[in-house]
Amino acid sequence: MRSCHFILSLILSMTIAMTGCTQDKQTPAPSGGNGSLLLKAAAVNDTAVIRQLLEGKADIAARDNKQRTALMLATYNHHTAAAALLIAAGADVNAQDDILNSPFLYAGAEGYSDILQLCLKAGANYKIYNRYGGTALIPACERGHVEVVRTLLQDKTFPIDHVNRLGWTGLLEAIILSNGGPAHIQIVQMLVDAGCNVNLADKDGVTPLAHARQRGFKEIAGILERTGAK
Repeated sequence: MRSCHFILSLILSMTIAMTGCTQDKQTPAPSGGNGSLLLKAAAVNDTAVIRQLLEGKADIAARDNKQRTALMLATYNHHTAAAALLIAAGADVNAQDDILNSPFLYAGAEGYSDILQLCLKAGANYKIYNRYGGTALIPACERGHVEVVRTLLQDKTFPIDHVNRLGWTGLLEAIILSNGGPAHIQIVQMLVDAGCNVNLADKDGVTPLAHARQRGFKEIAGILERTGAK
């Protein structure tokens, strides 16, 4: 067993040296054991080592000092191959780290539609929220991630009108925090077509239509007006 651990550690060290781990957006702090090796392998997308560790029953739920699982690290770095292996092995797509990101929530916020779809198939929980009290949909609307929005809206049970702690829905963020460009116009149309509440105002009582008019977003205002928004 010890020789197996030594070989896996040697393989992982060589992989990190060749790929340059300093370029990764997220790298785990060491914690010891096969769980630690799995965290490191996920951070650098080393699928060969990940397979070996999973076959050796490495702790797939192990966390680093920021409460990030191997799947969370793979998601942070947009390592789809690593994420797919971990999810297939039963990694929790809803496990949140110390800033309340989960693989599902972060994939939606960053526009990683490939990982998002994997998370959806693995049982993404719509009632787990980010640090702003929001769903995966809300930041996707803000940032213009059209494919993520389209994917989430395919599920008619998704909470399209969820309000975060700022008092904003996905529709409001697609207007308030956007430039009113083509991506956000498309997102607003998709939200309307999916049946969102076009009159759900922010915490100050300002409606989506009023926000669109204030910002001079004529196309978005037109979409809302045609739905009977006030």
